[in-house]
Amino acid sequence: MKQEKPHSGWKHKLHEVIYEADTPAGKLFDIVLFVLIILSVILVMLESVDQIDEEHHRVLLTLEWIITIFFSLEYIARIISIKKPWKYIFSFYGVIDFVSTIPLYLSYILAGSQVLLAVRAFRLLRVFRILKLVKFIGEASQLQAALKASRTKIAVFIYVVLILSVILGTLMYLIEGDEAGFTSIPTSIYWTIVTLTTVGYGDIAPQTPLGQFLATVIMILGYGIIAVPTGIVTAEFTRSKKEGENSGHTVHVNTQACPNCSAEGHRDNATHCYNCGHLL
Repeated sequence: MKQEKPHSGWKHKLHEVIYEADTPAGKLFDIVLFVLIILSVILVMLESVDQIDEEHHRVLLTLEWIITIFFSLEYIARIISIKKPWKYIFSFYGVIDFVSTIPLYLSYILAGSQVLLAVRAFRLLRVFRILKLVKFIGEASQLQAALKASRTKIAVFIYVVLILSVILGTLMYLIEGDEAGFTSIPTSIYWTIVTLTTVGYGDIAPQTPLGQFLATVIMILGYGIIAVPTGIVTAEFTRSKKEGENSGHTVHVNTQACPNCSAEGHRDNATHCYNCGHLL
């Protein structure tokens, strides 16, 4: 059987720099990318201030074009450095990279579309690779599993809260009426939800003693209601974590990306991609 050869040549070197953070060149590239993303978001915010934009419009535009060109070249390099470009193009990061690159070009066709450059803030998610925080992927997976396991309980809880809000809102409508601002049952339900969640906008307030008493009850219920979903998720997360500890399996992953499908999160001792089986 013919032995599979590792990906080599300039594309392989380019792939290591762009997709991996374990090498000095890859780490430097990611840090530069991280700084440019932050700078780009700051430029968009500064441009939204009329006084700053009037005084420094040309400088801001020039800097935005420099960053946009860099991101455009980076996007092209990411496509040509892997064997299956569509894997990257239609991935989460691929879509974010594309959307964050085109707004300045579109601004010459659609006025005002450059404000979409703020989408580049989503690219800050790459900080997990830059700072080698991939070891926390396991923790994130446990949290995701806890949320998934809790979804039924939380759904039932939200349903009960909605029913309770309808009942209490209807009572407030009957007690207070139009004079206090409770002009309809939906408005009263809105006030009930705002009070239960302890937001308290203050746009509507009960005036009668009975209404104020009921409002007090709703406020006290609100504190207990907020704690319930948190407790459900925490219990599931603790259970999931204990199961992982009892299994005795500790998996260490790195930032190495597959040159074939761009999958990340491989084990330190992995020789083949867990997603497509390609030689790393």
